[in-house]
Amino acid sequence: MKHDWTREEILDIYNKPLMELLYEAATVHREYHDPNTVQVSTLLSIKTGGCPEDCGYCPQAARYHTDIEGNDLMGVQQVKAQALRAKASGSSRVCMGAAWRNVKDGEEFDQVLEMVRTINKLDMEVCCTLGMITENQAQRLAEAGLYAYNHNLDTSEDYYKDVISTRAFQDRLDTIGNVRKTNVTVCSGGIIGMGEKVEDRAGMLVALATLDPQPESVPINALVAVEGTPMEDIEPISIWEMVRMVATTRIVMPQTQVRLSAGRTQMSREGQAMCFFAGANSIFAGDKLLTTPNPDVNEDMEMFKLLGLNPQAPFVKKSQPETVEAAESKHLPKGEKPKWSRPGHTIPRNEEAKAKAKA
Repeated sequence: MKHDWTREEILDIYNKPLMELLYEAATVHREYHDPNTVQVSTLLSIKTGGCPEDCGYCPQAARYHTDIEGNDLMGVQQVKAQALRAKASGSSRVCMGAAWRNVKDGEEFDQVLEMVRTINKLDMEVCCTLGMITENQAQRLAEAGLYAYNHNLDTSEDYYKDVISTRAFQDRLDTIGNVRKTNVTVCSGGIIGMGEKVEDRAGMLVALATLDPQPESVPINALVAVEGTPMEDIEPISIWEMVRMVATTRIVMPQTQVRLSAGRTQMSREGQAMCFFAGANSIFAGDKLLTTPNPDVNEDMEMFKLLGLNPQAPFVKKSQPETVEAAESKHLPKGEKPKWSRPGHTIPRNEEAKAKAKA
């Protein structure tokens, strides 16, 4: 694995003639993966809305006025029922997302840990995206049987300050570092189409590809512009930009699962097929990705049949983690109150959206 990628090297790959880029990406993909196998994951919002962050793309931010219905943390049995439904429809992984800035020790986190234990016992991979976490919290998730932790970098470090002002890019890296101190795999990617330059897309891939080890999973999202958010008026990116991003990601991170994530409702089947050819080997199924639209699972299975694709079984890339019951846990809550960054600068379009929401 190459871990010293530069922005210039990645830009050279991204800007290759398309047919050359596709050929190289497909060649790399076939060396490390089965080209006819795609993992199907289900993303479940276990706590929706009310987030204190100001991410410019996110309809769950409390400060913006969107049509998102908030809900309190789901119950364990409710989550189990959803996981069983996902498994029956072909998903091998459940990713649970909570609209939190960071994890706080207490009853709600204990409930999430029980969700992790429950789903792992269903022989499904469990992923969580809960915001920033400490090393001890990561260890507790690992003990419960967590397979992966998602914490997206979102964009390049340079452009990050134009998207989010309530946390720093380093916080993302520190959380990934805490996860790396456990046996939990890392899922980290970003969003394209937020008004960034191609250089920023390359910068995000530099930040991910120079991690050692590289993330086991990298979601590539296309912005879904939601009314009421600061990015509501941004036009969707073209399928060619998505194909180039997937192909470049595949080349610089050959062993990684490249996840074709948000924005698939705007892609034709032909466009998605090109992404699979370019190296994408994971999708999220279900009618919603947390709060934004997503293709119906039956549509996806029909597409798989047309393309001759097979859903990936669970625990192909890494063996199933063992579950330690709460009573036997060696990592007890510490009641930590870490001081995650609040950079303090303002982003004009975020402030405008906040003022509009108040009005």
